[in-house]
Amino acid sequence: MRHFDLSPLYRSTIGFDRLFNMIDQATAFETAPSYPPYNIERTGENAYRITLAVAGFSEKELSIESKESTLTIRGAKETRAESEGAKTEVLYQGIAARAFERRFQLADHVQVTGASLENGLLHVELLREIPEAQKPRQIPIGKADPATGPKVVTAPRAA
Repeated sequence: MRHFDLSPLYRSTIGFDRLFNMIDQATAFETAPSYPPYNIERTGENAYRITLAVAGFSEKELSIESKESTLTIRGAKETRAESEGAKTEVLYQGIAARAFERRFQLADHVQVTGASLENGLLHVELLREIPEAQKPRQIPIGKADPATGPKVVTAPRAA
């Protein structure tokens, strides 16, 4: 059994509640849905791709929603009777056509940049864009003038 007691961290940290909740959810024992199968790939230093196998779904039957830090991908297949007017009778159905909902937790500053459906695979492109204010920057060191005291050099601000 994997259970971590995070209460000591709650006493000494501020503002990490969301992170601790994500850890609790990730370690909780529950059966995760296995349909549809998916891959998560790193395509660059700050670029990612989620690929879902959605064979048989059209673009209008799929929806992608990004809200706060959650990416939700839904698929709802219309029934064959609605789409074809009940012209055919299915004798055996081995291809899954059930509705699904798949959720992904996104890190801070990760944005969905696009999506494409190709050969039964849904590709969702993600990019982590770190704001300029949070990127590392060099701080220049000023020289002290013995007559006037220390010289303060201010770093240029990003516009």
